[in-house]
Amino acid sequence: MPEINEGFAQLSEQLMLVAGLAYAVAFCAYAWDLVTFNQAVKKGLADQTASQTAVQHSESAVLAGVGARGTAGQDLGSGPQGRGVRPSSKTHGGPDGITAGDSMRYGKERRVVARVAVALTVVAAVVQGFAVLFRGLAAGRVPWGNMYEFCTTGSFVVAVVFLIVLTRRDLRFLGTFVIGLVLLMVVAASVSFWTPVGHLVPALQSYWLIIHVSIAVMSSAFFTITFAMSVLQLLQARREVSIASGKKDKALVMRLVPNALSLENLSYRINGIAFVGWTLTLMFGAIWAEKAWGRFWGWDTKEVWTFVIWVVYAGYLHARATKGWTGTRAAWLSIVGYLCVVFNFTIVNMYFSGLHSYAGVGS
Repeated sequence: MPEINEGFAQLSEQLMLVAGLAYAVAFCAYAWDLVTFNQAVKKGLADQTASQTAVQHSESAVLAGVGARGTAGQDLGSGPQGRGVRPSSKTHGGPDGITAGDSMRYGKERRVVARVAVALTVVAAVVQGFAVLFRGLAAGRVPWGNMYEFCTTGSFVVAVVFLIVLTRRDLRFLGTFVIGLVLLMVVAASVSFWTPVGHLVPALQSYWLIIHVSIAVMSSAFFTITFAMSVLQLLQARREVSIASGKKDKALVMRLVPNALSLENLSYRINGIAFVGWTLTLMFGAIWAEKAWGRFWGWDTKEVWTFVIWVVYAGYLHARATKGWTGTRAAWLSIVGYLCVVFNFTIVNMYFSGLHSYAGVGS
């Protein structure tokens, strides 16, 4: 076996700390982006209300003056003196009541704040990528042999997938939620799951580790993004129902988020891709089990929960496509599926014994 390179191991941990700090600053930038938008909406609504009030007072004053000077047969509001004051198009708000000036001001601020947030995410992902690389070089193998390595690699993949999706669609409104989850994973890995660099147990010393775990990490990254989208879908759906019933819109920041149906459709498509990956994870895991232990399936706790996750997401896709389970029911199924992923990664790895008990925590 190759010797452990302690220098690379220490460098990896230092870079992971830097990446965590960069993710924290990026998280704050995404949050500030939402705060900026919220303030712009409030200012726009206040200006719009003030403009409409001023127009109404002006119209009342003009009509009162014309009525006092009007002559018989002269129509109110006609002629040079009776011409009513029409509200200028500039006083009307844009979508959701934001005035043109406030939209432009927010647009400039958003471009700066959101771009800074994305740039920080790129920097953090690059630094974390090197941290993962040096971890692998230190161990002389792929860096996902225990919970610490899986968590750091998984959070890195989540950030990269999020950045790739940003090149296709403007989902910066998800930044607070996605990067928040990434930051949580990095902190959990460093605080709760940290494991010194070591060699793999015999069962993991196989090329199937690269195939099986890499696909599982990628699928989990997609599930993480759809989890954030499903949570936002529930919040947006509740807001839309509230507005439709005539109540005041209190969640102004949600105007930045697409409507619930758009979130649901995008989440459904991404979950479909992730489900294919998880199916391959299950299949390749069974093949690996046959190579390592002489059987494809043994009802080990880890195997059972991997199958449970597959069943939940299969039910979600089937119900969404054929049974009309749309809206909040579909969002809740997606959330339940991700909670099963989290349970499988944390509770099963840490508290259930079995053939997959090599989390490395406390070793």
